Amino acid sequence: MTVSDPIADMLTRIRNGAMAGHSVVAMPSSKVKEEIARILQEEGYLEGFEVVNGKADGSKVLRLQLKYIGERRHRRPIITDLQRVSRPGCRVYTSKDEIPWVLSGIGIAILSTPKGIMTGQRARRVGVGGEILCKVW
Repeated sequence: MTVSDPIADMLTRIRNGAMAGHSVVAMPSSKVKEEIARILQEEGYLEGFEVVNGKADGSKVLRLQLKYIGERRHRRPIITDLQRVSRPGCRVYTSKDEIPWVLSGIGIAILSTPKGIMTGQRARRVGVGGEILCKVW
């Protein structure tokens, strides 16, 4: 099945998995999704991730280990919400001076810049703008 917006599909799978209390979420892999997963792990939103071989056709599967707070019965997901900003029908770009703060710095914005995919904070330090992919908090 082809998906018109694979990043939105990834964010929806993470959101649904966290709300249902799953420990692992799987999805088709791509380089952009792997970079987003790497950023989420570095920022402390995921326990980890791995790319494994899927079916016999050679497709790769990205498996994310979700992170939770608290005891087993009272645990809450670290990720409160994820929001897709730039969509295939309406791209949203920002300059280096107008990179948004997510919840006054509590959350992160993930940008696609000419120097790769990075957080909004790192893009400010490097001095580049780009396409705002999503916001996570």
